[in-house]
Amino acid sequence: MAQINPHINFNGNAEEAFTFYKSVFGGEFTKIIRFKDLETPEFPVAENEANKIMHIVLPIGKNFLLANDVPESMGRTNENENRSKIYISAESREEADKLFNGLSAGGTIEGDIGDSPWGSYFGCFRDKYGIEWIVDFEPKK
Repeated sequence: MAQINPHINFNGNAEEAFTFYKSVFGGEFTKIIRFKDLETPEFPVAENEANKIMHIVLPIGKNFLLANDVPESMGRTNENENRSKIYISAESREEADKLFNGLSAGGTIEGDIGDSPWGSYFGCFRDKYGIEWIVDFEPKK
């Protein structure tokens, strides 16, 4: 079966954001490619963008969270736009609380984590990088 793996564009702080995400989820990056790693005479890289992230991957369970920095020459990503949310299915209330509290640190809570009217344990927020997340735990019946 196909997997869905979110990919996020950043304005130069992808590495900082992903270091934060790694501190919450754990694990290790499986790939980090910087723009300077791809530089050729046909693809020159501006000095101020050489160390920015062209591709970064953090495994989370069987899926991956991926990102890149958008080069200034391509314009800026609107970090306050209504982006699609990243949905996390936790395996327990404890894991849901840990992920919710860790990822929302420094961000804006949109819906406190707690029991929802539809029977799951649910919360949503925008993290300190402007990324929107949903954390959900669905108890087995």
